[in-house]
Amino acid sequence: MTGTTRTTRDLSERPTITGERADWLETLAKHRHFLRFTTRDLTDEQARQRTTPSELCLGGLIKHVTEVERAWGDFILNGPSSMPDFTAMTDADWARRADGFRLLPEETLTGVLADYAEAARRTDELVASLSDLDATWPLPKAPWSEPGARWSVRQVLMHIVSETAQHAGHADIIREALDGAKSMG
Repeated sequence: MTGTTRTTRDLSERPTITGERADWLETLAKHRHFLRFTTRDLTDEQARQRTTPSELCLGGLIKHVTEVERAWGDFILNGPSSMPDFTAMTDADWARRADGFRLLPEETLTGVLADYAEAARRTDELVASLSDLDATWPLPKAPWSEPGARWSVRQVLMHIVSETAQHAGHADIIREALDGAKSMG
C-alpha cells in the first residue's frame, strides 16, 4: 500500500469490557431490548395511543427513557449543574416535561427510536470509559431527592436500569392493551 495511510482501527483492537461494567451493559441491553420490542410493527398513530387510564403511550415511554439516559449521562459527567432545579420549575416547565411522555404530532416512532439508540450508545461509552464508578455528585434539587444526598456513578447506572426496566413493563401492558401483542409469553 504505497502512499496510503490506514487510519481506521480494526474492531478486534477494541478493549474487551469485563466484570461489573460488562454486567451493567448486559443488563441495560436486555431491558432496552424489551422496551424497544414493544414497539415492533407499530405505526406512529399506534405509538401515540393511550390504552390505559394513564397518560403513557409507547412512543412517549421511549422518549422519556431516552431523556433519562441523556440527563443522567450529563449528570455523570458534569454533576447537578447539568439538570434543572426541579423545586423552581414553573407550570410551563412541568408542561414541557409532560410532553416528554407523549409522541407529539410532529414526531415519529422511527425518530424517537433513533434518538434512543444514540442515547444508549453514549451511555454504553460512558460505562466503558469512566475511570471510577464510585465518583459522586450531589443530587440536583428535586422534591423527591433527599437534601444533601449524593449519588455515585454506580447509583446513577442503577437508576437508569431501574427506569428502563420499569418502563419496559409499562410498555408491555400498553402494547398488550393495544393489540394483544406481548414482549414475553
